Parts: sequence; C-alpha cells; structure tokens
Amino acid sequence: MSLSPALPPSENPYNVKTVIFHNPRCSKSRQALTLLEEAGVDATVVRYLETPPSATELDQLLTALGLEPLAVMRTQDDLFKELGLVGKSLTREEGIRLLAENPALLERPIVVRGEKAIVARPPERIQEIL
Repeated sequence: MSLSPALPPSENPYNVKTVIFHNPRCSKSRQALTLLEEAGVDATVVRYLETPPSATELDQLLTALGLEPLAVMRTQDDLFKELGLVGKSLTREEGIRLLAENPALLERPIVVRGEKAIVARPPERIQEIL
C-alpha cells in the first residue's frame, strides 16, 4: 500500500526533487542545509566549488530564479574586484561565462525545488519553496 497520492511523478508534491548549491565553509549555507534536513527534505547537495555548474546549468538556474547573473554574484568578494568587475555592466552571456569560470562568485546557498529556486539569504527564505 502506497501512502503517496496517485499522481504522476511530475505532479506529485511528495516527489519533488530538491537541490542545494552548497559551500560547507559558509555558515548561511550550513544553516540552510540544516533547515532542509529539519523539514525532512532529502536534498541533493551540490558542492558547487568542487563540481561547478556548466554554463547551460547556470542559465537554467538563473531562469528558475528569475534573476540575471549579476544578481547572484558575490559583488563584495575580493575575486569580483580582482576581475575588474566593479561598476561594469555584463550581458547575460558574459555573466554566465564568468560564473562558470569562477564558481566562487556564485552567491550561496541557492535552493532549487521542482521548478522554483531561491537564493536562501537569509536561510529562512527556504520556507518560501517548501
């Protein structure tokens, strides 16, 4: 006997894939992962510094977020300044390329659940997609 509703996987709210783009050295990222675990969510953890998303994956992620690349870049990071990006405008393609080549610039944590995604800062924003 199954306890889940008789819905196709794409429509079953209990079968929604959750992914967290995680940096274990970041306290906000660790807090977000803990919140997911406490909510009983079995999230796929992507350590994006070790396994960076491709340009195609970043494009899809940005679409799910409803944001442009600059909005998910760590603009206060030294790397952002070292790359001479302060005050520059970037096309979507340029921003995606920079994020793909420099995953440390990606704001974290980012949580994707089904078709929705958020930058979980503060981590409590996770509640918006659970």
